Amino acid sequence: MTRRSRRDIEIFNLSFLDVVSCGFGAIILLLVIVKVSEPRVIEKLAVDLSGLVQKLEQELFDLRGETSVLNRDLREKQEQLSERREKLARLRGDMSSLQGQYTATRNDSEAQRIIASRLRTAKQSLSKEMQRLLGQGYRRTDARIGGVPVDSEYIIFIIDTSGSMNQNAWPMVLKKVTEVLKIYPQVKGIQVMNDMGDYMFSQYRGRWIQDTPARRQAIIKRLAGWRPFSNSSPVEGIEAAIRRFYASDKRISLYVFGDDFARGSIQTVVDTVDKLNRAGRSGKRRVRIHAVGFPVMFLQGGIPINTVRFAALMRKLAEDNNGSFVGLNSTRP
Repeated sequence: MTRRSRRDIEIFNLSFLDVVSCGFGAIILLLVIVKVSEPRVIEKLAVDLSGLVQKLEQELFDLRGETSVLNRDLREKQEQLSERREKLARLRGDMSSLQGQYTATRNDSEAQRIIASRLRTAKQSLSKEMQRLLGQGYRRTDARIGGVPVDSEYIIFIIDTSGSMNQNAWPMVLKKVTEVLKIYPQVKGIQVMNDMGDYMFSQYRGRWIQDTPARRQAIIKRLAGWRPFSNSSPVEGIEAAIRRFYASDKRISLYVFGDDFARGSIQTVVDTVDKLNRAGRSGKRRVRIHAVGFPVMFLQGGIPINTVRFAALMRKLAEDNNGSFVGLNSTRP
């Protein structure tokens, strides 16, 4: 009985060992299979990842190129926008300037119409001094400087000698100076200066030229070729003439011939002349200021702003200083 039990136990144990051995063998076989295939999988994964990286790098490079192109296009558009804004600002400035010129022109045209109407109907009377000089029976027959008072005893010409006047209006200047002299057959003194305050005859600097037929002829002859420097502004000549020749016991007329007023403040000039040309006991200013405007700038087309400024300045000075402003419509004598 004892022998049978021992044999049964040995048979069971041998079978168990076989099963366990088979199980371990199977596990070892699985491990061998896995270890053999693992390097291939890893290698394949490494190849796939390398290709993906290269693809992503290429896409990144392409995106950077597209970004550079877009940035360049953006800069070009911004530059174009800036240029168009500048052009728009210039156009707005030009439009404002044109509107100002149009307004000034419209006002100036209306003023010219009123002045022309007044000049046609103006009737001037001679002072007692001029009646004594010219005689009681004198009657002025030349009315081409219509509306200009002729009661002055002394006359001063302030003539713009700039290139624009010399080149385009000088024959007319000679004609108008001659006409002014004709409406004053005899005065106590004459003087000729340019718009800078320079004297035509240096030997008569600061003093009156005696009025004689020979002196008048000398003035016209010298004027034909007179070319002193000019800044094309009547201000210096007007102020110099009033400062030097103003006298409470003299009747003086200034005749300003010009075509433009390029720089300076109109109101400043008006205020300065107002202080220099003080009124006499009668309340009237001792120096009359007359002006003749020459349409030289109109030959260039349009209505130049400097011409409008000259007309505005001289019209105001003539109005404040008992004179007349005449605007010519042609430079041909």
